[in-house]
Amino acid sequence: WRFLSCLGFRHPAPNRHSCLMDAFCAVLAIAALFSLLVVAQFFYKNRVRAPRNPSVSLLVVAGSGGHTTEILRLLGSLSQSYSPRHYVLADSDKMSEVKIRSFEQKRAETLPTSLFTLNRIPRSREVRQSWSSSVLTTIHSIVYSVPLTFRLKPDLVLCNGPGTCVPICISALLLRLLGLKRVMIVYVESICRVENLSLSGKILYHFSDHFFVQWPTLKEKYPRSHYLGRIV
Repeated sequence: WRFLSCLGFRHPAPNRHSCLMDAFCAVLAIAALFSLLVVAQFFYKNRVRAPRNPSVSLLVVAGSGGHTTEILRLLGSLSQSYSPRHYVLADSDKMSEVKIRSFEQKRAETLPTSLFTLNRIPRSREVRQSWSSSVLTTIHSIVYSVPLTFRLKPDLVLCNGPGTCVPICISALLLRLLGLKRVMIVYVESICRVENLSLSGKILYHFSDHFFVQWPTLKEKYPRSHYLGRIV
């Protein structure tokens, strides 16, 4: 109740010490997550090479709003070798499922052997959700992301900014750390991001194998990124 009351739930007013302790616990949780990412990056300094298999198992992270539209445009330019496609979306995201099914239905008309699956995990962060509570919901999402990613064992993770991609990418890095599968992570920042990266982008910039931006101003700020003009 101390932590919930600090987030705005009505309960007898907590003292300042209680709120500070809860904030300190949230910081420790974030530090633990980043420590895991740093360790994974330390053991896999060399970039993962593209799979040599004729088919590439693709894990695609969809997000509400324009994220799904952009990622589907990108998928439309990929060859049939990128199959099966495993979509991951938040459990409360209904619109993305409609868009994905429509996209795959049209694709099946020309590629009848096309395969895809839909998978849901808890949303890691709602729009305008407070920073402190986002830590807990992200951890909750990771609990579901890890077994899903370990089961699918994709060759490549493709994402473009929704908060759902952070737990998935953490799970992919854990696969590497444990030596179970070398998963390539490709991040394409949204076309809407002109001067600054999204929060997901700021995190995954340091851990993705290939990081693409769509504006030259971002390339100047983040030299490790790739700029190829407008992709979607």
